[in-house]
Amino acid sequence: MSIHNIDLFSLGCSKNLVDSEKLLYMLKERGYEFHHNPETLHGDIAVVNTCGFIADAKEESIEMILQLCEAKAAGQLRKVYVMGCMAERYRHDLEDEIPEVDGFYGKFDWAGIVEEIQPSEVSLPIKGEVAQSAGGGNRVLTTPSHYAYIKISEGCDRSCAYCAIPIITGRHKSVPMEDILNEVRSLVEEGVSEFNVIAQELTYYGVDLYGEQRLPELIERMAEIPGVEWIRLHYGYPNHFPYELLRVMREHTNVCRYLDIALQHISDRMLTRMRRHTTKAETLELVRRLREEVPGICLRTTLMVGFPGETEEDFEELCEFVREARFDRMGAFAYSEEDGTYAAENYEDDVPEDIKQARLSKLMRIQERISTELQQAKIGQTYDVVIDRLDGDYYVGRTEFDSPEVDCEVLLPADEWELEVGGHYDARITAAEDFDLYATII
Repeated sequence: MSIHNIDLFSLGCSKNLVDSEKLLYMLKERGYEFHHNPETLHGDIAVVNTCGFIADAKEESIEMILQLCEAKAAGQLRKVYVMGCMAERYRHDLEDEIPEVDGFYGKFDWAGIVEEIQPSEVSLPIKGEVAQSAGGGNRVLTTPSHYAYIKISEGCDRSCAYCAIPIITGRHKSVPMEDILNEVRSLVEEGVSEFNVIAQELTYYGVDLYGEQRLPELIERMAEIPGVEWIRLHYGYPNHFPYELLRVMREHTNVCRYLDIALQHISDRMLTRMRRHTTKAETLELVRRLREEVPGICLRTTLMVGFPGETEEDFEELCEFVREARFDRMGAFAYSEEDGTYAAENYEDDVPEDIKQARLSKLMRIQERISTELQQAKIGQTYDVVIDRLDGDYYVGRTEFDSPEVDCEVLLPADEWELEVGGHYDARITAAEDFDLYATII
């Protein structure tokens, strides 16, 4: 009997990760042994879930594919399969350029990988660096057992000039509300207590199914499920923001005072060119209302520099906005032209690369100073901290204001306490660095 051992490499965002977890569940049901993001190859089959959002992500995906093809040529692998966003967008080009790959599957037909692989004859236990649980929604969790990502929609109806997501994923499609709530209930039964709600565009949830924005109702109903301790929201959109969501945040203590909302720019001229369908005045009002109606809310945003036509005046306006807004978390990236987008077809990429990088560096230096000041202000404060793992001499945890993988972590000396992974503890911050907080249990 031949038993396949499969390595799955999941690149890109947490939305990709959810697809990977569903694929792992299907493999598990067929009896395969598998390993998620292993440091070394274990098996005879490898699958890469690719990202195709920006140039750096595509380059990372290509490098991974080529490395696995080299391993195949060296006899370490028998088959290599590719799925995900980049395969969805560039499938035919990739088939021509990397014929060593045994099959390309896109964003929506990746289940075909399982059908192509010959199933084993018996069901085997999961082995290796794998998830803690099969989880709800027919998934194998690759995260620590106490938290999971919940994808509530796919695609996007927005028409931002720079963005290829609608080209890759198509129009916005919401997951029916009852399906989401049942998935949450199932995951709670598996021991999950923290839910990071994700989508390409959260705030549009429900419009296609119910004729109106239903995110506030969805989050409120999630918050009422026994066992749900934290809910955190990722990837909102500023235009037509559903302000009823702020009432839900205020009234439900298990809805984290946290919002990830990409603003991209503040100059009216740039917002128009980017086709963001909002203005500087509306953006400032949004930030004001978020902080006024949910005191203490943690705002994470993403900004872009070097978009076609960006002048020094536009950039300085953006810098001043960052200084004044004092975001708790901020990421930024330099514009890169994406085939098929409005910007690629209508604008000249006229900001030189060295200027893009200089602007990016300056913007991040401004944010680093702000982040340092905000971190230092937490010393002496007490927070509810969830423990994610034991790492060397420290337990590593997070507050409600910290999303897994992307935000700050809280370090607690392991020689002072015996803590439970997934447990919540009151901790007082004793010291702060740029990306880490140190704390003691009260």
